[in-house]
Amino acid sequence: MTQGRIRDVGARGGEPVGGRDDEEYPEPLSAAEAADEGLRLISTLAGREAQGVVSLESTDEGWRVGVEVVEDHRIPASTDLLGLYEIDIDVDGELLGYRRVRRYPRGKGEVG
Repeated sequence: MTQGRIRDVGARGGEPVGGRDDEEYPEPLSAAEAADEGLRLISTLAGREAQGVVSLESTDEGWRVGVEVVEDHRIPASTDLLGLYEIDIDVDGELLGYRRVRRYPRGKGEVG
């Protein structure tokens, strides 16, 4: 999914590993890239407007990104219904899974 992050893997002084000078591996996803990828993925998968990243955690497989999503627009906007989703992404930026953790009215995220 994420592209353009390729680095040569070499031993000392840029020497290729295993004698191969064309061997390349994707560079692991940074925290900022994981957050961006989580926002993009949840917008695509849930088909809803992502408000922003609210948590980011390193896991054994890669990253767990917490994203708030507007699930129901209401008038006034202060009464919108939000959902908190967790997206698991591997070190290459591939989706491992996602789930809605909870739903709550805007402004009431930490209550209950």
